[in-house]
Amino acid sequence: MKQVLGCLAVLVVQGIVWAEDWPTWRGIRGDGSWQSPKLAKQWPENGLRRVWKKPVEPGYSGVSVNKGRVFLMDRPDKEKNGEVERVLCLEAETGKVLWTFSYEAVYGDLDYGTGPRAAVTVHKGKVFGLGAVGHAFCLDEKTGKKLWFRDLSKQEKAKRPFWGYAGSPLIHENRVLYQIGARPIGCVVALDPLTGKTVWRSGEELAGYGPPVIIQRDGRKEMICWGPENVVGLPLGDGRELWKIPYKVKYGVAIATPIFRDGIVLVCGYWHGSKAIRLGAKPTEATLLWEEEEALCGLMSQPLFKDGFCYLLDRRHGLTCFELKTGKIRWRDDHQLTPKDRNPQASLTWLGQSNRALALNANGELVLCELKPTGYNELDRAQIIGKTWAHPAFSGNRIYARSDREIVCYELPLE
Repeated sequence: MKQVLGCLAVLVVQGIVWAEDWPTWRGIRGDGSWQSPKLAKQWPENGLRRVWKKPVEPGYSGVSVNKGRVFLMDRPDKEKNGEVERVLCLEAETGKVLWTFSYEAVYGDLDYGTGPRAAVTVHKGKVFGLGAVGHAFCLDEKTGKKLWFRDLSKQEKAKRPFWGYAGSPLIHENRVLYQIGARPIGCVVALDPLTGKTVWRSGEELAGYGPPVIIQRDGRKEMICWGPENVVGLPLGDGRELWKIPYKVKYGVAIATPIFRDGIVLVCGYWHGSKAIRLGAKPTEATLLWEEEEALCGLMSQPLFKDGFCYLLDRRHGLTCFELKTGKIRWRDDHQLTPKDRNPQASLTWLGQSNRALALNANGELVLCELKPTGYNELDRAQIIGKTWAHPAFSGNRIYARSDREIVCYELPLE
């Protein structure tokens, strides 16, 4: 049967529901949307059914799922294994380990040195990854065989971010893109996916913690990157910035992936709040539309967007709905989604074309809710794992979530 991108058709085969996979950070479109099957609006009284649970080692990297395989990165015990990072491939149906790949990665003085940060990207039979201190690699999806491996930070003379590299590799056409902050030029470095060789370097900004975002403007494709000094627009190819808007952030915490909707770039920072940038028709046209330093402060979670409104987990006030064009706040959830904390976190995902979303908060609670400009409506909640900052993955009617100790698979009930 001819495969359709992401297995969009929903079929029931031997009790398993097949729907869109989650092969990279924030899903196929990179915006936290998942074309899910028709999921139930309420969960069973006895809770969600756990399909399997398996032990893993520590790490912050999100989970990826593709064609019946689950991928994540972790850092095995240093005393037993030395200083290494590891890629794990598990069978999606059972959690059985299919293969592992390990390599030496000396963290040195890296703060929060628990483990890798970036989710792997699976594309056309290959697994692309980026370790916390700058190792880039490509593996065979089925066997884990190393196809190429580079110390990208060292070879490209890049300055490592304060808390290590966290931006997942981004596939665009026939290149794999890394926001690595190479010197003297190379905010984004493009590699040949077959060989790992550098093809081009774009921009001068140092690396932030997220991947680049590909946009289309007036018929042209460009990149948006958020670094420790500026938000920049970059060409897809050798060259310097098309535009830049200054945004110097404390400790370089350019973390949450930017969004681009309705001609507006939005970045949401922890210390200095949010900035909205209006892009014009010409490549160099970019102006600050509005900024809010106190009332809209994000952290790790990329905001969701729908019909002109954004839904952001504000670090002081909880989940917040605001208008993208003006920054005007519509409502706050008074910390219903996740408890008030110094570093609150919840990974937010849209379900299909509806206003329903799934959120995995830092306490390991999976929350089913409705997000509308009129308010927050919680439909159900279940404890599925321990404390976590890692983004879950989705496939069929299942969620795959990890902590520093385990990875779990739960079934999401259908209508």
